[in-house]
Amino acid sequence: MQARRINTDYDAITVKHLRHGVGLNMAAAQRIVSFLPAATEMVCALGLAERLLGVTHECDYPPKIRGKPVVVRSTLPVETMSEAEIDVYVSEQLKNGLSLYQVDERLIEEIAPDLILTQNLCQVCAPSGDDASQALTRLACAPKILWFAPKCLEDIFDNLRELGAACGRSDEAEILISMSRARLEAIACQTRSIARPPKVFCMEWIDPVYCSGHWLPQMVRIAGGVDALGREGTLSVRIGWDAVRNWAPDVLIVMPCGFDAAKAANHAMRLFAYPGYREIPAVLKKRVYAVNANAYFARPGPRVVDGTELLAHLIHPELFPWNGPADAFQKLD
Repeated sequence: MQARRINTDYDAITVKHLRHGVGLNMAAAQRIVSFLPAATEMVCALGLAERLLGVTHECDYPPKIRGKPVVVRSTLPVETMSEAEIDVYVSEQLKNGLSLYQVDERLIEEIAPDLILTQNLCQVCAPSGDDASQALTRLACAPKILWFAPKCLEDIFDNLRELGAACGRSDEAEILISMSRARLEAIACQTRSIARPPKVFCMEWIDPVYCSGHWLPQMVRIAGGVDALGREGTLSVRIGWDAVRNWAPDVLIVMPCGFDAAKAANHAMRLFAYPGYREIPAVLKKRVYAVNANAYFARPGPRVVDGTELLAHLIHPELFPWNGPADAFQKLD
């Protein structure tokens, strides 16, 4: 049986403690700016949405934060670009030392944050620490900055713990971490005894093909699969299509970074043109899925636990039901 799911609107686990003032700290950060969607989700998970005064254009969860002032926007017109065009643009920008994001320094100056949340993990996924440092030049009082650079699930929990300490919500952070670990362990207890875990390939980009990295191979392992092409604890990288054919995955999960399930499914249609695609075991067994990477995999925040439960369902549907949103994944025939 799976552990009890966390209330995904992030309210239920904190309301009791907030009512009794647990974890309150007069020196805690009160004016928070987030350069990172995952950090935005963490802030809300700790019951601090009202202190969040600036977010990125990609911050869309939980719904209550929509309408917050946007201090960061992407320079990529992704809606009009193909995957290959996005890859070329990103590569050129990074090669030339240019950022993929525009920071509204004037708005940040008006907000006058006492805490900025940013990352030094991936220059593609969100503004880096360099972008945050540039924004500081306009501020009269230097805020505290938390740099998140998680490489595994425990690192994500450590980031949540660090945020809790900075905001006077350490108790709430520990509760969330404990519940998350319990849910992961509930999955692992059922999958440890599987003699032959199915071969899985998590495709983080389609054109060109990228394998998964960081925490994703760990999530696959907990969910009862094995992804030998994934790079646990380090960056995802381009790989040749022949590597995927030779790996011959039993389950193929298409999860382009930044895409929801519908958009991933649309882009996945180009896989039919790849040599030998129809002979891959996952295709023959009708076990190819497009998933909402934004919600469950690409963002190192509280919902990676939901993502692990989703992987467990896709890899072992006979053992794990999926009780989350119906649009979390699409089966590709």
